[in-house]
Amino acid sequence: MTLLAQTAARVDELVAGAQAQGRTPCLAAAVLRDGRPLHLAAAGTDPATGAVPGADTQFRIGSITKTMTAVLLLQLRDEGHLALDDLLYRHLPGTSVGSAITLRQLLGHVSGLQREPDGPWWERHDGGDLDALLAALTPEKIAYPPHRSYHYSNLAYGLLGAVAQRVTGMGWAELVTKRLLEPLGMRRTSYQATEPFARGYVVHPWTGVLAEEPRTDTGAMAPAGQLWSTVEDVAVWAAFLADPDPDVLAPTTLAEMCAPVVISDLDAWTTGHGLGLELMRHGERVYVGHGGSMPGYQAHLIVHRPSRTGSVVFGNAYTLYGVKASDLNQRLLSGVLDAEPVRPAPWRAAVVAERHELDGAWWWMGREFAARYDAVAAELVVSPVTVPATPWRFTTDGADVWRCRSGSNDGELLRVRRDGDGVPVELDIATFLHTRRP
Repeated sequence: MTLLAQTAARVDELVAGAQAQGRTPCLAAAVLRDGRPLHLAAAGTDPATGAVPGADTQFRIGSITKTMTAVLLLQLRDEGHLALDDLLYRHLPGTSVGSAITLRQLLGHVSGLQREPDGPWWERHDGGDLDALLAALTPEKIAYPPHRSYHYSNLAYGLLGAVAQRVTGMGWAELVTKRLLEPLGMRRTSYQATEPFARGYVVHPWTGVLAEEPRTDTGAMAPAGQLWSTVEDVAVWAAFLADPDPDVLAPTTLAEMCAPVVISDLDAWTTGHGLGLELMRHGERVYVGHGGSMPGYQAHLIVHRPSRTGSVVFGNAYTLYGVKASDLNQRLLSGVLDAEPVRPAPWRAAVVAERHELDGAWWWMGREFAARYDAVAAELVVSPVTVPATPWRFTTDGADVWRCRSGSNDGELLRVRRDGDGVPVELDIATFLHTRRP
């Protein structure tokens, strides 16, 4: 599967223009669908090697790492090791901020915690250990009252990594490798850079001269931004964010992560944050993902979950002059989705000849609803007819009881009411009685 020639040419054009305007040594981008790269675009070369970046070239992904730390926390929640509304001190006793903020608030950047840990800028220096990070926590590290507003915090993710370490007895790097990278086959995502990788630079704003940046081990802050990855591996991660392997994370849990905890742009409502995932509205579409930067690197990943399509941008300079990696990435993905939307799945004839007893028209308050049993999915699908809306999809939850899994009745129960002859005469959906006649 590849992009159409004209779509691929437009992606190449956008990447080449951004590399030239942004003055980054090299820029790589990829469009992904169903876990596979559809097209790789690259512009420029790495001055250290003279190589054009390829699908297997590592870049530092910065805060995209946070999405993996968040998935680790939700895995541990699902396994019963913690609750999202646990106060921090339950897992890190003795911390001076632990009695004021919860894990959920840390995940969604609404804890009020200051942005960075104390000491030298952690991104450009080898980091200290966990004990040093916790010892530096003091009450004044809370810049705002929890959940008053959105306030991005790298420090929060250092603490979340510490929680994962404390409840499992394993280091964060081992956890992310054993629980995520190995099960998903992400063999070229690593804690430290492994060849081939793009060197990272800072570009002098006046002369254009390059200075290579250090490749640090960020220690206790690694859960906030340490990892290196490639286009091919990020394609796998994008596919996971679109449609997770249930052996790694329940799909309902990932859907929970994509629900907004806070709107970070209160003027236009174009950006928000879920549980470890950034939410971005571009036109009528909502993307999930995360940006990332470390000294010498820019990265950005977004996924359109309904179409299982995503895009990633990697650059090996800390700043793109006049260009935002997030804007470039959204233009790339939106352009591809506009030009090449996902085709709907073909309709297939039912294999069961008998009509289901709940099939047909039902009425509530003068409004018509059409019920249809989907034998392939083993679901009862109820579609509003008079006022069209998202169909309600029900799965069995006991004798004459169905549980809704979509639309406005998501989570609600449908109970079948029968007459004396056992014929269904009412569908009680969350106390709203639907009948066979208006």
